[in-house]
Amino acid sequence: MQPGPSAFKRLKRQLLANPLDGLITVVVLALLGWATISTLHWLVFGADWRVVSQNLPLYAFGSYPADQRWRPFLWIALLITLTLLTLLGPSRGWIRKALPLVWIAMVPCGVVLLAGGFGLLPIPSHAWGGLTLTLLLTACSGVLALPLGILLALGRQTSLAIIQRSCAVYIDVMRAVPLIAVLFFGQLLIPLFLPMHLELNRVLRAVLAFALFLAAYIAEDVRGGLQAIPRTQREAAAVLGLSPQQTLWLVVLPQAMRTALPALTNQAVGLLQNTSLMAILGLVELLGISLSLLANPDFIGRYLEVYIWLAGVYWLVCTAMALLARHLEHQLSPQTSAN
Repeated sequence: MQPGPSAFKRLKRQLLANPLDGLITVVVLALLGWATISTLHWLVFGADWRVVSQNLPLYAFGSYPADQRWRPFLWIALLITLTLLTLLGPSRGWIRKALPLVWIAMVPCGVVLLAGGFGLLPIPSHAWGGLTLTLLLTACSGVLALPLGILLALGRQTSLAIIQRSCAVYIDVMRAVPLIAVLFFGQLLIPLFLPMHLELNRVLRAVLAFALFLAAYIAEDVRGGLQAIPRTQREAAAVLGLSPQQTLWLVVLPQAMRTALPALTNQAVGLLQNTSLMAILGLVELLGISLSLLANPDFIGRYLEVYIWLAGVYWLVCTAMALLARHLEHQLSPQTSAN
């Protein structure tokens, strides 16, 4: 028995059973086919991809000095290698055990490679740009926002009224203010509160603004995870002789973080995408590079090519982040842990 002809006969019978539905289906399929073919034809033959091919170093590194571009290239290569090792590497062994520490080390490693130090030539932050700056903003902001969000969630759950109220007010205020306003405040107001001799560069101010904003949303995600833990978990820990602090850090919080992981993944992906707002404030990350190229007389009018390229890059990075989070969620699942 061949499934092909029978499936075709069933489809034909369903289309002929209601001619109007069949006609609409055929028209919709024809329009989808025409749109797909036209899009592919434009992508291959109609688009002028020179705006991308001739500016790949700008998209990757911004205006970083050409003789020092090996430093951001090395950091991006390490991130790609770690991603592949995490997703495709061995499920057991010392490599798997060392991966979390290596991932944590990637943030200070990226800062040192880009900024200089330990014998490397210092490079000012205004020369950072492109994909390198986008990834650095995302990584540094996430590293600062996660512990702050956890502390805010724990503070909102505490029995001390002043700490609980303060955390609640902070979370509610941050969630009520648009992100672009927080970024403007971070760029313009943070220097006003600093001593005269202390100056923070624009990248660090952006990282602080993103972290303070994101921490409020992370706090609510973690609080939801804390509320999902049944009270019997705390009672069982007390029976085993664990103190309230040990119960929190060894029993409750790990389970809450596992429960909140999908929501935290959404926050991380949103943070990566929201770094494009820094183009409005003068930082030349991916979108900032694109806007500067579109102002070049040689590439005027190449909007579709530029934004399709940007969409592809963001999609690729966000998909990698989602796959890493899904892999981590699988590793932390009770079934996997039991095995």
